[in-house]
Amino acid sequence: MVRVSVVVTTKNEAANIGHCLASVAAQDFPGEALEIIVVDNGSTDDTKAIARTFTDLVFDQGPERSAQRNYGMLDVATGDYVMFLDADMILSRTVVRRCVELLDAAGHVALHIPEIVLGADYFPSVRRFERSFYDGTVIDGVRIIAKHAFAAVGGFDTSLTGPEDWDLDKKLKGIGTIGLLSRYDFDAVDAYVSHLPREGFLDALTGFENRSGLDVPLLFHNEAAFHLGRYLKKKTYYTGSAEAYIAKWTREDPDIARQYGAVYRFFGVFIEQGRYRRLLSHPGKAFGMYFLRFLVGALFLARRTRQAPSA
Repeated sequence: MVRVSVVVTTKNEAANIGHCLASVAAQDFPGEALEIIVVDNGSTDDTKAIARTFTDLVFDQGPERSAQRNYGMLDVATGDYVMFLDADMILSRTVVRRCVELLDAAGHVALHIPEIVLGADYFPSVRRFERSFYDGTVIDGVRIIAKHAFAAVGGFDTSLTGPEDWDLDKKLKGIGTIGLLSRYDFDAVDAYVSHLPREGFLDALTGFENRSGLDVPLLFHNEAAFHLGRYLKKKTYYTGSAEAYIAKWTREDPDIARQYGAVYRFFGVFIEQGRYRRLLSHPGKAFGMYFLRFLVGALFLARRTRQAPSA
């Protein structure tokens, strides 16, 4: 029987970890073949206590999420496939099973999983809209990987913080193919999650395939408590390793050119493969998306300017 290890990294995530692990435990995948691993980083709240109600495999490791993930996925995991999640993520019920089915059938070494940002307010809905354009592109990042492939490429590069997901994708592409688990109708999914209550939404998400009438496996990311300042601070922090990542692969690399090129990041990814229709049909969300992209881009350029050596 194929075995899957799901690794969740945490630090003071008591408000989220219960929902995340409950969604993993609720998968329609044989329980004896599903391993839940939590790798904490010195939480001072009830994160670990809550995690232990779902699994005995709770560990401490640091200093960053890449080291936590590598520890859980390489040193602890016993699965044929390893999946990594953040504590504020929730899986719909069929994700793990369908990932395994596709990986086995297609022979991919890893899969991207469509990620739906939660929240009914304006900016969470804008983030949900923006994220819908990235599935399966060079802006996306894998979530489930054949363990032998993850080990073969050495896991995450712990010297990078931010672009380590992109770096992992590039290493995996060197030894195999990466697939996309599923595609979905944005308007239908957007309408469903926009009407969820702020509390008590877990069943609506774990049971998404049945309750929504849309038989699509999805990963939900809880960004409902959006705060512009925190969002920009997080984005700025994760651009800190950008130059090291670019130097590792060089600016001539086609993926790098897209990931850090203004033309692709501001226009190409939103219009290719007919996506421009979605862009044009949601002008309000498109405006908010470009507002956020402009702020993030301006902060990135400002940081590069500050770090540039003086003449």
